[in-house]
Formats: sequence, C-alpha cells, structure tokens
Amino acid sequence: MGIFLEFLYAFLIGGAICAVAQLLIDKTKMTPARILVSYVVAGVFLTAIGVYDYIYELGGAGASVPLTGFGYALVKGTERAVNENGFIGVITGGVTAASAGLASSMIFAFIAALIFKSKRK
Repeated sequence: MGIFLEFLYAFLIGGAICAVAQLLIDKTKMTPARILVSYVVAGVFLTAIGVYDYIYELGGAGASVPLTGFGYALVKGTERAVNENGFIGVITGGVTAASAGLASSMIFAFIAALIFKSKRK
C-alpha cells in the first residue's frame, strides 16, 4: 500500500471516529467524560469481538491515537501478559502496554500547567 493510501485511511478512520464523538456531543446530553469512557469501552469491546484488529490494520494512527485505540492497547497488552505471565498478567498487562501514553499525557499536562496560568470560571 502506498504512503498516500496509508495517510488517507488514517485520516478517514480517525475522522470517522472523531465525527461520531462530535455527533454524541451535539445530539445527546452525554457529558464529555462519559463519551471518553464510552470510547475506551468501545475499543475494548471491538477488540474482544475481533473487529478492531481490522480497523487498526487499515487505519494505523487514525485508529491507534483516539481513545478507542487506548482500549485496544489495554486488551492487547493484557492478552500478551496473560500468555507470558499467567494470571498476574491480568493486572500488569494493560498498564504496561499503555504506559507510554499514560506517562506522556501526564508529562505534557505538567508542562502545560507550568506554562499557562489557570483561571476560575
């Protein structure tokens, strides 16, 4: 597959995931927190039934960057850790697989807190 098609699929799949979130924000009374949690759970569910593997293969970064990709990473990390370490992998696998994303989000949030001044609403 050419590089152009990879970018196109990433854009289309990532855009579709974000468009669904925007529709949920605009058309429902769901809070952003519930939408975020729903996306992680949807990623876990779609991975469990075997659908998100195909989406991930086709979409690349368009499927791995949104929160559904976080759910996918949690499941895949847990599967790998259970196969390698047994039952303890249920606890350690998801956190290990998602550790880079978790750490970077905390580091960038800390940097943003240092740079910008918070205000009360």
